[in-house]
Amino acid sequence: MPEREITYAEAVREAMCEEMRLDRDVYFMGEDIGVHCGAFGISAGMLEEFGPDRVIDTPISEAAFVGAGIGSAITGMRPIVELMFSDFMAVCYDQIINQAAKTRYMFGGQAKVPMVIRTPSGGGTGAAAQHSQSLEQMYCHVPGLKVVVPSTPYDAKGLLKSAVRDDNCVIFLEQKLLYCTKGVVPEEGYTIPLGSADVKREGKDLSIITYGRTVQMSLAVAGRLAAEGRSVEVLDLRTLSPLDTDAIIGSVKKTKKAVIVHEAVKFGGFGGEIAATIAGSDAFYCLEAPIKRVGALYSPIPFNPLLERTVLPGEDRIEAAVREIL
Repeated sequence: MPEREITYAEAVREAMCEEMRLDRDVYFMGEDIGVHCGAFGISAGMLEEFGPDRVIDTPISEAAFVGAGIGSAITGMRPIVELMFSDFMAVCYDQIINQAAKTRYMFGGQAKVPMVIRTPSGGGTGAAAQHSQSLEQMYCHVPGLKVVVPSTPYDAKGLLKSAVRDDNCVIFLEQKLLYCTKGVVPEEGYTIPLGSADVKREGKDLSIITYGRTVQMSLAVAGRLAAEGRSVEVLDLRTLSPLDTDAIIGSVKKTKKAVIVHEAVKFGGFGGEIAATIAGSDAFYCLEAPIKRVGALYSPIPFNPLLERTVLPGEDRIEAAVREIL
């Protein structure tokens, strides 16, 4: 397929536009997504192409418009709902965990909720404690939700198209500092199945298991260590629920060492689930060192940029963990 380099933000927009052109039941709504193109400019040009009936500016009430999305999904539409920041899930958490996640189960499959909730996630932008959190573990704990955290433009487009076509509610988390990153993306449409991890770099000495923005950091660390003759594998989970446990176990059995990395707070974070997956499998008997986790410190995200960098994991902390295990 013909390829070109585009940004992560452009890949997200392309995925939405392609799905809206293919299916009249797909529509997009959220705060300021029309004239103002959203907080990060993702929906530029969409209002002009699809009109205000399919690109809908909502009131400032996440509970109201997420609830409206659920209702429209149950009755046959396929909404893409944008939360301006993932932190705002707290405002509509009841709608997500008690309605979107449970309706299909409670109605014995007779009702479906084919809805995607897209939302910018994570820190690094100086947006302070209420606009910088990584809360994916709270979604992953709820049966009935699918949770996706792509790390590249290619993955963002392919996974979002699959999410729109899925008959369940999909939480699609886009880490903010990835929006400007570029990558090769085919011009033709394609999909990536949910629940499929991807080895971003092959290795044999240690596995870094990660997702989202820390994939790029982990690849940088692996590149530096390669110059010293160390072979580090980087496994990008891409989807947290459903989780590709086979890929995790297979990677650890090959390298016999594991470092788990995510931007979210380490305490109670999703890395604990990954560690438990390894410990509860036959990969445990292959381990030659303890499993190491790297995540944010147990603190709200500070506004001060120096303090923010201290709280969030960076390449230095990842490299230190990898060297310790090696």
